[in-house]
Amino acid sequence: MNFKRVAALLLAGAMVMTAVPVYAKGDDVTLSVSIWDTNQESGIKEILADFTEKTGIKTEISVVKWDEYWTMLEAGAQGGSLPDVFWMHSNESERYMSNDMLLDLTDKIKDSDLIDPENYPEDIWGLYTYDDKYYAVPKDIDTIALWYNKTLFDEAGLDYPTADWTWDDVTEAAKKLTKDDGSQYGLAMRNDNNQAGYYNLIYDNGGYVISDDKTKSGWDDEKTIAAMQTLEGWIKDGVIPSLETMSENNEDVLFEAGKIAMTCQGSWMLAAFKENEYTAANCDCVELPKNAETGRRASSYNGLGWAASASGEHTEEAWQLIEYLGSKEAQEKQAELGVTMSAYTGTSDAWAKSADFNLQAYLNMMDDMEIRPYSKSTVTWENEDNEILKGVYTGDITMEEACKQMADQMNEKLAEE
Repeated sequence: MNFKRVAALLLAGAMVMTAVPVYAKGDDVTLSVSIWDTNQESGIKEILADFTEKTGIKTEISVVKWDEYWTMLEAGAQGGSLPDVFWMHSNESERYMSNDMLLDLTDKIKDSDLIDPENYPEDIWGLYTYDDKYYAVPKDIDTIALWYNKTLFDEAGLDYPTADWTWDDVTEAAKKLTKDDGSQYGLAMRNDNNQAGYYNLIYDNGGYVISDDKTKSGWDDEKTIAAMQTLEGWIKDGVIPSLETMSENNEDVLFEAGKIAMTCQGSWMLAAFKENEYTAANCDCVELPKNAETGRRASSYNGLGWAASASGEHTEEAWQLIEYLGSKEAQEKQAELGVTMSAYTGTSDAWAKSADFNLQAYLNMMDDMEIRPYSKSTVTWENEDNEILKGVYTGDITMEEACKQMADQMNEKLAEE
């Protein structure tokens, strides 16, 4: 059921009609809601509780780890038992949309008083649009920043990173912050850290990962290769941990343990760093460095979407929840709680004030953004890219060889789409 305008306010002796949504009551309905990030769970539960108070529609949230999440969704899609409402990601969205597994929200959005596509980034809508139909409502927007350990910088007698830093500055600082005994490294960037990591190097240098028409890989572009050779230099210089070490402990875990001095992380990591006693006391963030030659400072960005099962038993109630989660009210609360930056235009200012870090850096990164590369088979070619890059970390192949291999396999998959 759509929201209606029904309220009245007495102002200056005159009756003025104001739009206030009225919610259908659904006391007998409990919607299943699935997400993959435990760091966001508590904040989202608060927002879901607000929805239940307004509507009487109950929710039951489950958090499933990233890899298991997509296995769960695929099994649910095949068996006709998807959750009622769930997160959708650009890696998988086209596959689910093109196979009619997601509820078509086009007409519902058109009739909604709360959801206007003009209030959200166009590129994020693009992630969840197929054949000119909408299949999810934007949940958030994310950018990337450079996190650093103030204590380790102090111990090394180094100035903290600033917005004027280049990637060359990162390299020099990383060398000085790396200890020969392997107890501390200047930097960490895993082979599969693309959006928060090396994609940004590529964009800064004028390279690309996929063409605008999604028919060609950019991995073999000379500017892309040159950018990736910066990562290769860090590997050769020994300023980042071994692949084995980073496989056992992700960058955020190493950062929270004080084992690395710098790491590039997405805005979605705020909840974890805010709740961790060590990072809260010792760390801060700043805008990503610039490319010394091009002067560009770009951030790869993405945004999740709230989607519903096309075959669910409670699609009307599911839409009510999605509509509320995408509303300005819920998006503002998401930001205020520090869950993550919100997709609704203008609501992320509250997020920047939700913790004692320089979170304005993330908002500043919105000045130059590149949407995370995607196609129908994103997961397939990205996973193979990650495997190929392992060879660079182990010293078995050069970065140039890896980039050409990634281009070949990616072009094959794009041709099959």
